[in-house]
Amino acid sequence: MARAISVKVATPKVIKALETKLAKIQSDKENEKLNQDKYSKAMEKWRKEVAKLAVAQITKAEDLSANTRYNGEVNVSFSLPKGIIDLPKEPQREFDTLPDWKHNEIVEEIQNAIRILKMTDEETVNASTFKSIAQYL
Repeated sequence: MARAISVKVATPKVIKALETKLAKIQSDKENEKLNQDKYSKAMEKWRKEVAKLAVAQITKAEDLSANTRYNGEVNVSFSLPKGIIDLPKEPQREFDTLPDWKHNEIVEEIQNAIRILKMTDEETVNASTFKSIAQYL
């Protein structure tokens, strides 16, 4: 059974963390197309590197299958023994992609939390408030 965590976090620290997260979310949304293009190009480069490495070792393939799909596309699949090739590191997304409705919902919730926290005279954030905003921190 999990134990409850009992900490008191200063309200200004929570506000600053929420403002930082809000800025990141908005920046990601503004740069979504650019970030997605960079990621797509990196993935395409990675796929080509993997294909080049794998095809060079195809003579050592253990399981090879090929079939033609309904639209005429040909799928070829094969497995290489362990240690034959070292795969390059796959690119990782360093940004969030959210549908517009979800983005707007999250931004509104964070903005509301910031407004409420700025109006309080409390020096620390209580547990129930912190629980409701913890997902954004």
